[in-house]
Amino acid sequence: MITNDSEGPRVRRTQAERTERTRSKLLESAARGFSTYGYGNVRLDDIARDAGYTRGALYHLFANKDELALAVIEWVQQTWQAEVGAPAGQIDDPAERLVWAARAHARYVRKHIAAVLLSLRVEFAGRDHPVADALAQVIGPLTDDLAKTITLGRRRGSLPPGPPPRLLASAYIGVLEGVTSAVTGPPHDADLTERAVRGLLGLPQS
Repeated sequence: MITNDSEGPRVRRTQAERTERTRSKLLESAARGFSTYGYGNVRLDDIARDAGYTRGALYHLFANKDELALAVIEWVQQTWQAEVGAPAGQIDDPAERLVWAARAHARYVRKHIAAVLLSLRVEFAGRDHPVADALAQVIGPLTDDLAKTITLGRRRGSLPPGPPPRLLASAYIGVLEGVTSAVTGPPHDADLTERAVRGLLGLPQS
């Protein structure tokens, strides 16, 4: 442990901790770059500079832009699952679960560069590319889980009848992405996302 009389004790970071910190900052910078300029336009030099590192530091962790983009997708998926998906899964009532997840997603977007997935989906739509495949592997299971929740809610009577569950699940994802990309910041982002989701699911407004 390193001590500093003016600042109090400080703990020396291990090499693994420093590497993880560097990786996280590069992923955040890449997410900003991809969502702002597009995958095809952003330069790796700019991503490294925005994160406060050299291009060499970036290439030490990621072989190329494809590998970096795949890591960004995995990072967003993991953080979203930890902050939205897993907690929502603990809510027993399917309707309440979907409404809570909508508000939680709006809060998640405030803290993370989650818009990158939507940007990449638009840019890679219809393309045969590893990034497109990785996005499909995220959206497909999420749509399946939402469809199962909708089906369960209808069986229990907490959700009214309506369009096919998978179609409604896709629309639910579209609502989350659409509202939170147009409206940012509390409290209106979460409030409007909830209103939109309630209308989509046929639930009364709170």
